[in-house]
Amino acid sequence: MNKIVIINGPNLNLLGKREKTIYGEISFEEYLLDLKSKFQIIEIEYFQSNSEVEIINKIHDCNDSNIGIIINPGAYGHTSLAIADAITSVNSACVEVHISNVYAREVFRHHSMISSKCIGTISGFGLLSYQLGIEALLNRNV
Repeated sequence: MNKIVIINGPNLNLLGKREKTIYGEISFEEYLLDLKSKFQIIEIEYFQSNSEVEIINKIHDCNDSNIGIIINPGAYGHTSLAIADAITSVNSACVEVHISNVYAREVFRHHSMISSKCIGTISGFGLLSYQLGIEALLNRNV
C-alpha cells in the first residue's frame, strides 16, 4: 500500500467548532498535519464532503489495491446503501472510523450500513481513531 485516502462525511468539516464535548476542539485539517508527520512513509490524501454523491465518486477514484481508505461516513453510515455498495465495488481495503463511541449514543447510531463492507471498524477514540485505522491498514499484511 502506497497511499491512504481519508474520506470524511457530512458535518465533519465542522470539527473543532461543533459539539466539542463529543468531537474535540481541533479541526481535522490541524490533526491531518499530525497524521502526515507520524506516517511520512505513506502518502495521505484527505477528502471531506457533505454530499453522498461526491463521497461515492471519491471511493470510486480509489479503485486500486495499493490505496487504502479510511472512511468516517458520519450519519451516512447509518443510512447509505449506496456508499456501502461503492465500498464493495472497489479493490481498496477500507476501514470505517468514528470519533465518538457510537454505541454510547442514540440507538439509531448503533447500526452501520457499511461496517460489514470494511475490513474493520474503530470508534470511540476521538481523532486517534484515524491513526488506529491507518495502523490497521499498514499492518494488515504483516
